Parts: sequence; C-alpha cells; structure tokens
Amino acid sequence: MPSRPSDQAPQATPKSSAGRRWTSTLLKILAWGLGLAAASTVGLALTVLIALAVAYPNLPDVSDLADYRPKLPLRVFSSEGALLGEFGEERRNLTPIQDIPKVMKDAVLAIEDARFFQHGGVDYKGVVRAGLANVGRVKSQGASTITMQVARNVYLSSEKTFTRKIYEILLTFKLEHLLTKDQILEIYMNQIFLGNRAYGFAAASEAYFGKPLQSISIAEAAMLAGLPKAPSAYNPINNPKRARSRQLYIIERMEENGFITEQEAIEAKKEELKIRSGLSNTRVHAEYVAEMARQLIFAQYGNEAYTRGLNVYTTLNAGDQEAAYTALRRGIMDYERRQHYRGPEKFVALPSGEGPEVEDAIDEALASHPDNGDVLAAVVLEATAKKVVVARANGDVIEVTGDGLKPVQSGLSDKAAPNIKIRRGAVIRISKGAKNWEITQLPEVEGAFVALDPRSGAIKALVGGFDFDKNKFNHAAQAWRQPGSSFKPFIYSAALEKGFTPATVINDAPLFFDAGTTGGQPWEPKNYDGKYDGPMTMRTGLAKSKNMISIRILQSVGPKTAQEWVSRFGFDAEKHPAYLTMALGAGSVTPMQMAAAYSVFANGGYRVHPWLITKVTDHKGRVISETTPPTLDETNRAIDARNAFVMNSLLQEVTRSGTAARAQATLKRTDLAGKTGTTNDSVDAWFAGYQPTVAAVTWIGYDTPRNLGSRETGGGLSLPVWISFMDRALKGVPITEPKVPAGVVNVGGDWFYEEYARSGVPSLGLEDKGSSTTPLAAPPQQPAAEERNRILDLFKN
Repeated sequence: MPSRPSDQAPQATPKSSAGRRWTSTLLKILAWGLGLAAASTVGLALTVLIALAVAYPNLPDVSDLADYRPKLPLRVFSSEGALLGEFGEERRNLTPIQDIPKVMKDAVLAIEDARFFQHGGVDYKGVVRAGLANVGRVKSQGASTITMQVARNVYLSSEKTFTRKIYEILLTFKLEHLLTKDQILEIYMNQIFLGNRAYGFAAASEAYFGKPLQSISIAEAAMLAGLPKAPSAYNPINNPKRARSRQLYIIERMEENGFITEQEAIEAKKEELKIRSGLSNTRVHAEYVAEMARQLIFAQYGNEAYTRGLNVYTTLNAGDQEAAYTALRRGIMDYERRQHYRGPEKFVALPSGEGPEVEDAIDEALASHPDNGDVLAAVVLEATAKKVVVARANGDVIEVTGDGLKPVQSGLSDKAAPNIKIRRGAVIRISKGAKNWEITQLPEVEGAFVALDPRSGAIKALVGGFDFDKNKFNHAAQAWRQPGSSFKPFIYSAALEKGFTPATVINDAPLFFDAGTTGGQPWEPKNYDGKYDGPMTMRTGLAKSKNMISIRILQSVGPKTAQEWVSRFGFDAEKHPAYLTMALGAGSVTPMQMAAAYSVFANGGYRVHPWLITKVTDHKGRVISETTPPTLDETNRAIDARNAFVMNSLLQEVTRSGTAARAQATLKRTDLAGKTGTTNDSVDAWFAGYQPTVAAVTWIGYDTPRNLGSRETGGGLSLPVWISFMDRALKGVPITEPKVPAGVVNVGGDWFYEEYARSGVPSLGLEDKGSSTTPLAAPPQQPAAEERNRILDLFKN
C-alpha cells in the first residue's frame, strides 16, 4: 500500500549515487541554460524539454494526491457537536472544495495566483525572473503558482536552490496533468500551514476567529489569505499591525481582480475583526474529558488515532460542562479568599520609569507565568496600602483598590516579610470580580466535579481539577479519597434490609471502645460538633449526620454484612474494611464511583456504569463505531425498588431540613436529595446528590491530604458548587415525584416496608446508657410501651 503524501513526503531525487551526480550536473547546466534562455522563448522551451527528459523519470509518484489524505487530528466533541479537544501535530479540518466559501477562494487567488484557472501550472515570466535573479546571486523574486506551492509543500523541501526549483516545475506539470484545477486548489487550501498549529483555511478560521470557515466575511478572508506568505510575520494575534497592513493590500487586490466591488472593499476595510485570543477562547472547558476520550481512542487505534481524522462524540452536555467548570473554579477561589496570603510568585527587577525597557522586562517575567483561565498574571508597578497598580502582558495597566485588596492585606503591611511583601516588580494574580478587580493567588487546593444521567450512566459533565494545564491528574476519576459522612447512606440502606425504618429510634450518645474490643488503640468517636442529642429517629440522625447514630446502626447490621452490601453500588469491598469506622466513611472512593453509587438511589435501585463515548466517525462523517445506551432492567438491579424509594425519602430530608437544607431553599425544588460529607480533621469536603435526571458529586481537598480549616465542611465548601451547577442543569426540568413501589406503605407520615409497618416505633441503643462495647447481632425489636412513650415525650420536649 503506498504511503500517504502527507505522512512522509518522498524527496524528488534520483535513487543511485551515480544518477544523483549525473542529474545534479545536468541540473546545474540547466540552471545556467535558464539564465541564457531568459530572453528567448524557444531557448526556454528547449531547456525545459531537456529537464523533462533527464529528471522526469525520477519524480515521485503523485497519483496518491488523487485521493488526498492529509494528517487529520483526533477531535473530541460534546453531544451537541461543540469542540472539546483536538489532538495531533497538525490542526486541520479537511474541507471539500465545494464547501469552501467563494470569498475565501477569491481572497487566496487574488494574492497568490490570480490567473490560476487560466495558466497550465507555471507562470513562465515568473520562472525567467527567478532564473535571472538566481544567476545574479540575489534573492529570488518568487513566482510560485498555487500548483507549484502544492508540489513544494507536499513533496519537496523549502531550500531555495535551482535543483529544487526545477523539480518543483516538473512536479507541477505532473500535477496539472493528473488533477483538475479544483482538486489542486482543494489540496492547497487544506494543506498550507497558516500558523498557530493550523493547517488549511478551515482550521485557521477556527484558530484566529473561533468560527467556521463557511461564515467568514470578506475582511476575515483577506486576513487569512495573508498568512501563507509568512504565517509568523502576518499572524493577527502576534503581529496585528503587519497582519492589518497585508489584509488591506489583499482587499485591494480582490477589488482589482473583480472579485469584489468598490463598495464591498470600502466596507471590508472598515470592518473591525474580533481576533480570538486566550481570554476570548470560546471552546468548552472540558480538557479532562477530552483527555479521557483520547486515552480510550488511543488504546483502540494507537498512533493512527492522531492522523486519520477521527471524530469522537461524547455524552457530555456542553452547557452543563461549562456550568460545572465555572462552579468548581468559583468554589475553589471562594475558599482561597479565606486563606492566608502566600506572597507573590516571583520578583523581577524593573527599570525605573516607563518605556520599552520596562515593557520588555514585564513581557519576559510573564512569559513563564501564563494566565490561568480568569486568574490573570500581572507585574506590580506601584504598591501602597490603599492602591496597587499592575501591568499585564498585553500592555493594560490596572488599578486595584478598596475591597480588591482585602485578600492580600498581609502582603501590603509594612511589617510583611520580604517574600510576602507586594512591591514593584512582584508577579501577582488578579481577577475580575462582580464589580472591580481584586488581587488573589493561584489555589493550592484541588477539586473535582462529575455529573451522570442516573438513568443510563452517561457522563454529562466532568471537571477533574482546578486547571488542566496546572495539574493534569484527573481527580474525578483517579483520586481515591475518604468519603466521610457522604458514605453513610449506604450503611443506612443496608439497615433497611435488617428491619430498620426511618422511624427507628436510636440513641445519639457517646461511645467508647477499649483496646480489647478494637484489638488495637482505644477508640472514642465523636459527632462533628461534639454535641449529643439523645434518642432520635433514623431519619433525623441522617439529616443531622450524627456519627453515633451511624455507628450504632453499623453495629447492628454487622460490618461484614455492610461491606458486602456496599459492593452492590459499585464500591470495592477491599477498600472498605469491615470495621465500625466504615460507618464514618473511612474507606476509599473516587468522585466518579460516588456519582454512580448515588445514581442507584436516583433511578429506583439499578446499577449504572459511567460511560463517555457515543460514537466515532471518520473525517467524512461515516460511523466507525457506536454505543447503544444501556437500559435499566432486572439484570442490573442493585437494590430493591422499595429500598431505593425509602432511601430517597431519607436523603430528601437532608436537603430539606438537614446539613444540606440550603439546596432546597436555594433551588426551590422538592425533588432534590443528597448528603454532605466531611472527613476527620476536615481533610475532604464532599457533597453527593441528585435529582431523578442527574446525579452529581463535588469533592474539594488537597492532593497531599491536610486540614482544610476547622470551619470548612462539605456543606460550606462543596454544596455551593453543586447548587450552582444544578441551578443551570435543572432549568426547565419539571419537578418529579417518585412512584411509590409495591410493598411500601405510609404510616404516620413516614415510609415503611409493609412487613415492618405493624411493628410500631423500634429503638436501638437506649439500653446501653451511652456506651457500647458489644455489637448487637439481632435486628432492633419493638420497645415496651412505657419506654416507647418516654421516647415520644423526649421528642415533644
């Protein structure tokens, strides 16, 4: 099978060493002959005929270009078709000639080869001019037609020698003989390098304007048409003045050649272009998802994945993804504002005053401190306790005053240590608040967010960290962390199968386990707030996230039984040792696992497996592979429907009156459910929750586990992120009331399994008067009438 032209362009040179020497000598003679023949058309024709006879047999086979297959990148899209990521050495979007707008073709022809459709591939006058220039040993004037540029770009090197020029001409003849003009123009407009890793005008339109080629204007087409001559010199991002000058010239050429009218030229020159930059990047922030897709495709296709133009469509919803990205970053930056100021990232020596030397020093300093999304890098020009003046890489000078200085007051104090002090030459971070600029700092804390459709397991949004460029570790899928109290619902679920009900009364009183019981160190667990509220129902215990309640429940269920039960939700049993600490979420989970596990409560008891890729197509849109969305049936049932229903009721209580009451209060929906989670010493902060159409999990913590702060909790850190996301994700989604499954009845306003509804109000832990050393093996029994009445009296008081 012949190699593709763009994969490794063959060099147009004879094969044998003797042949190379003989051909080289002849070509030098031909170069001399071109100079002598410059004034003679007959001489020139004779010279070309001799060149054909000598070199033509050694030219590479160009028949591959009849089926043009350039290197095409792997592209990852959302479910709606929004571009999420692109992988490959060359950014290129292969566009058939009929799909390239006329205005783009006209702009290219006007500046590169106005007579393209009239000549036979070679501009003879230009060749003569180039020959004379070379003999005179001055720089070539240049006379390359579009066909000649295709020959050079695909098959030849860029060295400026007559040997290469002659081969270029001969290849041009061959191309013109083999291909139509439209085919040649199509190859040119897809193959040419246009800077910013963009190959071809379709990719360049996306790179510079953030829009498809089909929607560009005359002014934009003229700007792009100026790039082939020198992509770096006429790059509108890096060299806007030179790019503008060449654009105006091309507009004039378009008018001179009759491609546009005088009025159109006037309007095009006045049009203000919106050049795409880092801050105006319209691509969806889904870098972690794109990388997940890349890994999956690479595992299947190998290195070919980066060159064959595969299009990967994911389950991601672009709007939900952007909402997740924004919510997590805002939540982390809100946390960062409460932290002490760690000082500038760097100090540089700025020349005094203003001028080019200062600008150069700022550019050099910020080159190694790029912007991080909306957290921008800047160099301090002036700093006092009431005002800080900074300069950006683009030349903007920004003043920060008032509340914008509050996060860094310690760095503006006269007593600030040298490494903390904000002064002239300090490299700092700024961000635009709701009203004004403020000084901030890049966070050290990390986070993750993942949202699934609980009805199928399709990933709707995923953010693996604060910033992919800063930390490529995907915390959503790879970070094994302690779930804390967000794990309690799975223990409660196991308890429902052991005879517990939402009305089961359990004693919230201190517990102590001596070394003989634990087999190691004594253990005295505590509630988060250090308070104990005495007997309460299981519903209240979960809503208030009482640790003593969870431990007593696990004692009764049995750690081994609970370990087996949680594996039904997709958790790894070995990562949750069968000890009482399991009740407090001392095992290890990933945010992705938690989202899938909570989906079981959301969908009526079915196990779902997160999945990402819906289909893969080639560059022409032909489907290579496609995923059929899974259906929920009894083959993937994890827990009984009534268990899921009762647990949903308990988890709704958490968002209504418990530690996550802010959820229903803010979103004004009754179909929200979930659980906060804060681990020991506030190392991990979680919120895991759902609505029947979406299950989502937020985690925040440090990569190297450490205390987040004595007042930081899942409800304060992670819940606001979840609420912000759900506010967008649930817009227009009607409130859903779950259907009551068979075998569940409502007695006294609470839900019971039918077989336990007649048992009254059971209790657990009242007999031990606040201490326990022996697990209760049997399910809780109904207490005596007198004791039950005493419990009810406690609630009344």
